Amino acid sequence: MEVNTRLQVEHGVTEEVSGIDLVEWMIRESAGELSGLQNLIHSSHGHSIQVRIYAEDPFRDFLPSTGKISKVILSKIARNETWIRDGITVSSFYDPMLAKIIVHGDTRSDALDKLRIALNETRFYGITTNLHYIGALIDEEEYKKRKDPYTILKNLPSRRTYRGSFGCGIQTTIQDWPGRIGHWDVGVPPCGPMDPYSFRTGNKILNNPDDASGLELTLRGGTYRFRDDIAFCLTGADMFATLDGESIPMYQIIYGKKEQTLQLNEAKTGMRTYLLVSGGFDMPKFLGSASTFTLGKFGGHSGRALKAGDVLGVCPPRSFLNGTPGFSYPKPNMTHEWTIGVVPGPHCTEEFLKPGYLKQLTDTIWKVHFNSSRTGVRLIGPAPNWARKDGGEAGLHPSNIHDTPYAIGAVDLTGDMPILLGPDGPSLGGFVCPVTVSSAERWKIGQLHPEDKVIFKLLSLEDAETMRQKQEETLRSIGKEKAGRTKHLVIRTGFKEMNADYPILAFETKGRLFPITIRCSGDENLLIEYGQMELNLLLRFQIHHLMQAIQKERSLPIIDLTPGIRSLQVHIDSTKMSVMEACKRVMEIDQELSPLESVKVPSRIVRLPLSWNDPATQLATKRYQQNVRPNAPWCPSNLEFIRRINGLHSIEDVKNTVFNANYLVLDSAMYT
Repeated sequence: MEVNTRLQVEHGVTEEVSGIDLVEWMIRESAGELSGLQNLIHSSHGHSIQVRIYAEDPFRDFLPSTGKISKVILSKIARNETWIRDGITVSSFYDPMLAKIIVHGDTRSDALDKLRIALNETRFYGITTNLHYIGALIDEEEYKKRKDPYTILKNLPSRRTYRGSFGCGIQTTIQDWPGRIGHWDVGVPPCGPMDPYSFRTGNKILNNPDDASGLELTLRGGTYRFRDDIAFCLTGADMFATLDGESIPMYQIIYGKKEQTLQLNEAKTGMRTYLLVSGGFDMPKFLGSASTFTLGKFGGHSGRALKAGDVLGVCPPRSFLNGTPGFSYPKPNMTHEWTIGVVPGPHCTEEFLKPGYLKQLTDTIWKVHFNSSRTGVRLIGPAPNWARKDGGEAGLHPSNIHDTPYAIGAVDLTGDMPILLGPDGPSLGGFVCPVTVSSAERWKIGQLHPEDKVIFKLLSLEDAETMRQKQEETLRSIGKEKAGRTKHLVIRTGFKEMNADYPILAFETKGRLFPITIRCSGDENLLIEYGQMELNLLLRFQIHHLMQAIQKERSLPIIDLTPGIRSLQVHIDSTKMSVMEACKRVMEIDQELSPLESVKVPSRIVRLPLSWNDPATQLATKRYQQNVRPNAPWCPSNLEFIRRINGLHSIEDVKNTVFNANYLVLDSAMYT
């Protein structure tokens, strides 16, 4: 006989049926405060059941599971004893028990009903557990009848499987649409599918909610095995998918059976395929979205791309599918030679680029650089026709400007190399953006394959709006009879001539402390600028003053407001208001602003440590030199570059300058 004179892991069950706090009794007994314990023990009441949640995969012979727990959801109907919380990493050096779930009921049947509810409400996102295995066990008729539990467990894995999938691929991530919007001002990108049109089409075919999570597979898809019957759809680039070795079509509802294997190979044209499942993947929301931001290490499954062995849960599907099984819906044309429609602006005007730049841009056949990602797609081609020799106060290269907000799809001239900014890109930076991909054409950025050729065609705001409306009509038509007759949009040629001043929607100088310029940045963004291209704190205060007025006024359908140094980007919902209408309203708000002299600015002094010559900075510089621009002036040493351009004698002088300075930080709530 084993005698353990300590508190047992099952003590919670005893406490539930006896009404005794055993931990309290242990403390009081050791203090000599308890006597006559037998008289304090009363008869037990009801039934209590405890289950232990382990970090292991029962479907794979109970293989241990490790990883970051992105979110924990515990049921309020149960007593939960656990050590884990959001963001905890379960390493290989651990006791695999993550939590105990304890319920109590008047009868065993009542306790089982509560346990079933508790298990359905409990989630441990980012790591594989035996949660569903326990749920399958308590649903067994033999268990309900109190039959031999060992016999039940012996046969359970082969008789019951659980909704979900596992697999791996090259940079496969969870995404949803429209992504993580509303945080662009603090540098958190929207993420979401890089080809939103294909992604949304798949969800429409399956009658999923618009924000249902799906998989974005890059270049090569990998292998996925279903743990239950499931309806799914593949859209985007063709990765020559097979189900148990049999080829399956794209843009069509496919029914997969439990234990079937879905294999996706390498895309020959296009770059990204989307795997959408009926109901969508069961993923937690982080800042309002389930999309994965790998650079930030949050969202999706554990904040990273999928790895072999990952298990993904699936939400319950809707009662019916939108599409017709066996019906193939229209799909966009994948090619190696792309024509992409762009709207001039915000920075193609003569202070940045020569008047002939737009013609140079559209006459050039650009080639996609191999060093491209969800952050941005680099293009190889001729150097731009710069109108100046350098960036003035902003830097040595003519592409440099004081930090300005970026729009997704903007062509960002980093030096002489254009980059199509992707959904994981930076929210602002110090480079000229001459044109912006229209919202209806943005899906093409996600399908650009290294070595593909790109031709840009200029679109007016009216053309871009017409294309966006037609694209939305196509999406709404899926599942209806006319869906089969819908064709994908093709850019027409022969647009009216647009000069370099086209993006300037408003400009005013008279009777003002600072001139104001409003530029379009695609068909969804306005870029508002005050004053000249100089580092002037008064301009920064004026921009913030305007931003607060826009936030308070609430007449614009704002998605994001992103301030730069002397600029403010207004991202609007173009389904509710056009860019031209938004420009008119911004000018009205600007006219109503109180004088800048009347604004009070609260302040405080904060002392923070600084890192000097940080290893992460050294590594970033080295990677940039190796992969992007080997002859960049800040390579191989950014500190030496700073010393040289400032005319300082030594690196030590740079350090003294940095550490002896006072810094003015403007936060997002600096005015009263």
